Amino acid sequence: MSLLERLSFNQITADPWSLEQAVRNCSQSGIPYIAVWRHKLDGDVKKAAAMIRNEGLRVSSLCRGGWFSAPTAKERRERIADNRVAIEEAAILGAPVLVIVSGPANGQTLEDARATVSDGLMEVLPDAEKAGVILGVEPLHPMYAAERSVVVTLKQANDIVQRLNSSSAGVVIDAFHVWWDPEVMLQIERARGKIVGFHVSDWPVPLPGILMGRAMMGHGVIELRRLRQAVDATGYDGPIEVEIFNEEVWKSADTGLLQQTQQRFLEHVG
Repeated sequence: MSLLERLSFNQITADPWSLEQAVRNCSQSGIPYIAVWRHKLDGDVKKAAAMIRNEGLRVSSLCRGGWFSAPTAKERRERIADNRVAIEEAAILGAPVLVIVSGPANGQTLEDARATVSDGLMEVLPDAEKAGVILGVEPLHPMYAAERSVVVTLKQANDIVQRLNSSSAGVVIDAFHVWWDPEVMLQIERARGKIVGFHVSDWPVPLPGILMGRAMMGHGVIELRRLRQAVDATGYDGPIEVEIFNEEVWKSADTGLLQQTQQRFLEHVG
């Protein structure tokens, strides 16, 4: 299989596009996979699934589930219910993976929030198993700990997945979030058989912003090929998502973006 056959365009890379635009443009550009965001479904997941199938694309993942922690028990129950909906949506889309972004402490202590994440995943795991969807726990860079994720290392994600002990639980490795970690190669090998997604972008210097600072591959310092080779060496041969949060990329989003994505993907990930 050529590397381009594994390329997935995460639709957040062209956030101004509707799902229909993203699907059509990917299809016309020969990109085989798309990663879907829930807020782009416009409340009609069945319509979205049919459209994606009709264009000949496959869904690599649905983003996102998680966000389990909340100040009150009632709100935490609501988060569980939303994750169950997300699992159903992933199944309808044919997405093998629901990406789990754990969420911040959100009124809990860090320790309690991390326990809430583990407990929440354990609670919705039977739903995922029944639906044939894998919960892909994605660690985020530590700079996101206060706002987006109390799971900030691949070791933490591996620990959670080990406790879940299910074929419906795995880890999603995003190069932007893990490249800095001195243990990253060790933890990639530890995740052998449990890697269910690999995401690429780049870390420019200086980083222009915490959330919107990701760059196109080759415009930063991440050793993307080395990380990809390490992930592949574990036996992972699934889709590789290009996921870029960058307002400048969004402003210039046209079909040329997909050509650039393919070229940079081959040059710096391949």
